[in-house]
Amino acid sequence: MHRFHRVVPLFCTLVCAGIAAACGSNADLPDPTDANIIDTTTIWALNGTALTDPSGFSIPDRIAVRTDQSAAFDFAFNIDNSGKPVFLPIELLGLGAVSGTNPGLLLTPIPFDSIRSAVTGDQYVVDDTVNVAPGNTFYARSRIVCTTIAVPMYGKIEI
Repeated sequence: MHRFHRVVPLFCTLVCAGIAAACGSNADLPDPTDANIIDTTTIWALNGTALTDPSGFSIPDRIAVRTDQSAAFDFAFNIDNSGKPVFLPIELLGLGAVSGTNPGLLLTPIPFDSIRSAVTGDQYVVDDTVNVAPGNTFYARSRIVCTTIAVPMYGKIEI
């Protein structure tokens, strides 16, 4: 089964899962309250596509986001000047937090179906383009969504 669909090279299909339970972490928090799901989502390039096509993705909301209507997304998709697909974390776009944890992506050789828990820490790419290719698997960390305890949500993505 292909988990990357390309009609034109201006969009990206994501298979997102394991969006960690609401504000889940292993720091003495209660059990997760959201079920893990696997879903397929399409996001379009920031440049060269209609403004009405969503180019961002929100990990906690599990949805594609129109970047002209909201900054509530964790990364955007684009095609770079050399024609390669890339993810753009929000810090790179100038929308990240001044302090604290920004959303990020971490390429992994671990197969999508084998990932059972999130990687925590500062290994995530938060301020640079992230190259994307069919078959890539990423750990994904969201922006801070539980402001009272300042923790992100985590997920996994397969292209």
